[in-house]
Amino acid sequence: MAKMWAGRFSKEVDENVNAFNSSISFDGRMFAHDIKGSIAHATMLGECGIISKEDSLLIIDGLKGILKDIQDGSLQLDMSAEDIHMFIEAELTTRLGDVGKRLHTSRSRNDQVALDIRLYLRDEIDEISKLVQSLITTLCDIAEQHTDTVMPGYTHLQRAQPITFGHHLMAYAQMFLRDLDRLKDTFKRMNFCPLGSGALAGTTYKINRQMTSDLLGFTAPMENSLDGVSDRDSCIELANTIAIIMMHLSRISEEVIMWCSWEFKFVELDDAYSTGSSIMPQKKNPDITELIRGKAGRTTGNLVTLLSMMKGLPLAYNKDMQEDKEAIFDSVDNVKLCLSTFIPMLKTMRVIKENMRNASARGFINATDCADYLVKKGLPFRDAYKITGRLVAICIDKGLTLETLPIEQYKELSEIFDTDVYDAISLDTCVNQRTSFGGPAPSEVKRQIEVVRNTLKG
Repeated sequence: MAKMWAGRFSKEVDENVNAFNSSISFDGRMFAHDIKGSIAHATMLGECGIISKEDSLLIIDGLKGILKDIQDGSLQLDMSAEDIHMFIEAELTTRLGDVGKRLHTSRSRNDQVALDIRLYLRDEIDEISKLVQSLITTLCDIAEQHTDTVMPGYTHLQRAQPITFGHHLMAYAQMFLRDLDRLKDTFKRMNFCPLGSGALAGTTYKINRQMTSDLLGFTAPMENSLDGVSDRDSCIELANTIAIIMMHLSRISEEVIMWCSWEFKFVELDDAYSTGSSIMPQKKNPDITELIRGKAGRTTGNLVTLLSMMKGLPLAYNKDMQEDKEAIFDSVDNVKLCLSTFIPMLKTMRVIKENMRNASARGFINATDCADYLVKKGLPFRDAYKITGRLVAICIDKGLTLETLPIEQYKELSEIFDTDVYDAISLDTCVNQRTSFGGPAPSEVKRQIEVVRNTLKG
């Protein structure tokens, strides 16, 4: 394909250089957004009298035809083209002749590229947001079924205090709810139109930047032409938001991996969302969640790529910035893939309540409640803490639990103890009495679920 910028040059670009310079293999996915931006630009040119209305309408019809042909497969992208922007302009010129050559009036590829990536990522943010909302809804649905399913809460991966499975899942619901806010914030800051910035210094044509901004659904044109073409902080911000989403997905995936193991056996994944072993017939592997862990690292790497790519660039546009697309596209593709696979896996996961409760009955996770029992009867907390620690040591030595330790053993350490201690340290009591705001009591978890659902609604 002939280069649109070939007038300055006396020889053709080396074939290897052309391949090295080309970006259509990855920016080709933005064809619809490039055409959308060009239609808005052509409309503005016609309305402002920069080109004739007749030429403007011909260009718009030509662009719509190209879009239809690409979508139905009758027009294939030319992989020898430098990028999607040059391909579409060249195709338009082939179809319309000199009229097609008028499209690029008062526009540079610099502001064209900056526009296309924003248009594309706006749509992707919408798609990712819908998936995150679906995940939050799924977490709420499962939590609602398990507001009274007792399980151990952990610190340092050691059994710590009794909570409920519903309470545990709602912690992740809150994390993903903040991720949803981050997506909204990213969209808000991204939603400004760079078109009209030109190569870097605007244009001498009497263009109407507000018109193109309005036609494309932006909040307003970008205020500074240099800024319009020379930054990619919108890509970086989205990459960061995606990396955080993936980090949260990786954390819950890690827990699902542990819960599936025979050491825990808190849950069992549906066969449709598990794999087996080529040699060990008993295996049922949580490959989906393991891949999510791996892909989380990949999205973190993409964020670092973008930050490293931009950190040393002087104003305005530099070819380094072509490297923004593969990184952010990869992050977008992977977060959508992970979310769309994780959600149905979670929906079909079987929760093994009895194993969660059995694990809660071991490990002395009611020790804090035993200490609190003494405090409520007037003993200072540190004294209560010390006595309870000694009780745990006795239980370990005798192979007992706090529930099975005879009351006589309790009274040897403090006469404050009475048989009502067994009610105070029962798992149900431990959970049900934790009614403090944000706590694991069933009533409080139900409140949390309602809050999250209402937040999603409005």
